[in-house]
Formats: sequence, structure tokens, C-alpha cells
Amino acid sequence: MITVRPWLTGRRIGHRDAMRMSVRLNLPREVDSVPAVRRLLRCALTILRVDRQAGTDLEIALTEACANVVKHASGAESFEVRLDVGQDRCSIDVVDDGTGFDPVADTAVSPMSERGRGLFLIRALGENVRMQSSPRTGSLIHFEKSFA
Repeated sequence: MITVRPWLTGRRIGHRDAMRMSVRLNLPREVDSVPAVRRLLRCALTILRVDRQAGTDLEIALTEACANVVKHASGAESFEVRLDVGQDRCSIDVVDDGTGFDPVADTAVSPMSERGRGLFLIRALGENVRMQSSPRTGSLIHFEKSFA
């Protein structure tokens, strides 16, 4: 079951209307959740006319964060994605209550490795990246992207 709570607001800044979309999703920890949340992000970015390259970066980072939850968050039945998209920036949180991981240990990726690039890509494509995790209490991956 996917629970969506969208908030679409417009407020006046100077002579321009600024639109912001906030969405909170509770998703089952299954493979089909990943493309579903990616499509929702793409729709939000399209509605707000966000730069295509910035949108692609966000889609890749979000896909990696969600795929990591699906693959590695043992013990979690679901996870939460919070999207806050405005005309000048996007903020994304991916939260689970699984077994957790060591964000520091996962920074070294071998150039020859076919796996383990997810956190590296999130750090490379996002801004203000924050990863918090504790054993048995879950994980939070937060990242943002500013639009020029």
C-alpha cells in the first residue's frame, strides 16, 4: 500500500508566484516501490519546470537511496520518502527502520567493483548529503539539490 500526502502551495515572492510541492510517501519495502517513487519525483519536477540535468541527478540519487533500502534494510517492512520540491531547490529524505549501516565504512568504492556505488552516487549527485544510521533503529539518507 502506498500512502501519499501531497501539499502543493503557492506563495507570492515579489511579483512572482513560487510553487512548492511536498509529498510524504509510506512505501512497502519491495522492488516495485523504487520506480513508483522515481516517477512521482519526475512528475513533480516537470510540473515545477526544473532543469532537466538537475532532475536526472535527483532521480538517480533517489533511485539509489530507495534501492539500498529495498536491498539492505533487513527487518523493515516499509520505508518513508519525503520530497520537498520548490522552484529553486529540492530536498529528499529516505527513512527506514531496518538494521542500519555504517555510512563511514561505505565510502570506499573500488573502481573495479560492480556493486556498492549507491552511496557514492548520492554523495556525488546531491548537496548537503547527510547519512545517519544506528543498528536496530534504522537509517536516514538526506540530500538536496539547488536549481540555477
